[in-house]
Amino acid sequence: MDSNDFVEIDGSYLEGGGQALRNALSLSCILGKPVRVVKIRANRPNPGLSHQHLHGLDLLRDITNADVVGNFLLSTKVEFTPRSILDNTYRVDTRTAASITLIYQMALPVLLFAGRSSRLIVSGGTNVAFAPPVEYMQQVLLPNLKRFGALFELKVQHYGFYPRGKGSCQLDVQPVAKLNAGQFMDFGRINLVSGVAFCAGRLPVNIAIDMQQTAQREFHRLWPEQECVIETVKHSPEKAHDNGAGILMTANTTGGVVLGASALGKKRIDGHVLGSEASCQLAEYMRKEICVDDYMQDQLIIYMALAVGRSRMRTGRLTKHTRTAIHVAEQMTGVKFDVAVEPGGQTLVTCEGLGQLNKML
Repeated sequence: MDSNDFVEIDGSYLEGGGQALRNALSLSCILGKPVRVVKIRANRPNPGLSHQHLHGLDLLRDITNADVVGNFLLSTKVEFTPRSILDNTYRVDTRTAASITLIYQMALPVLLFAGRSSRLIVSGGTNVAFAPPVEYMQQVLLPNLKRFGALFELKVQHYGFYPRGKGSCQLDVQPVAKLNAGQFMDFGRINLVSGVAFCAGRLPVNIAIDMQQTAQREFHRLWPEQECVIETVKHSPEKAHDNGAGILMTANTTGGVVLGASALGKKRIDGHVLGSEASCQLAEYMRKEICVDDYMQDQLIIYMALAVGRSRMRTGRLTKHTRTAIHVAEQMTGVKFDVAVEPGGQTLVTCEGLGQLNKML
């Protein structure tokens, strides 16, 4: 193929991690546009493709029967030429603690444009650093994507943590004829604040209780009138092989807003610190009355770019991940995102979508 036929994406732009690669490849598959991504993860300590990115790349190659150049570990340049999207059951075993949710983040928008329902079973890490926890995908991403008319079901078979992984999830995706424009503008009133604090392996259940009690105490200090119910879970050995701990809190509003805040235990786990971190973050989102949280922003950009009609999102200050996602979406689709800071300090992001139709249906 002539080198001029490729859309070239600079992987070092802004965030300089895996975001540009993930979004560029997903859009390449959906639009049928060949893409060349250069300077992959240039701003990371170990530049180039990591295990997670390589598994995601090879998965999209299989889903679209693509021609690929540069799909090897630590590769800093990839050329990807997709064909049509094939519905099927796909399996990925990372054999590491590579993030399952980030692999799903690459494949989900693509499988929405398949001809029939698809299943994707991935083994790796369900709750790992620098990636959305699997609970966030189930409880926050799913209701947000429903606004675009997108549906998926995510089941956790095993939980997996750093360093061994060994987690396993099953994602079932129903195709769409098109994506509706998403409206994330009306905050409404707080309806429900809830959460789950978990621990697994040899870690005592007291860690989950510490997270629960501190999260509820900190939250009530900031929102004394608002009920907040957090359950504690100690995963059974059948559900989780190794040590792990974390918390996810969500807020649902009468305007249909679903916000999430999470914290993950690292080597030295202090349940009080984790509980405080999650509750203070969620309370701050609520105080600002934003409709999309900091970790949802960038995930919605690709859907806004592809949708039929004008999508609108009221959020906080844009993250580097989100600005990178906007840059890639504009380059790949030709759509334009408008960003304005409102008097209350919120950021309004709007986009007249491409109106992409599912050619496989």
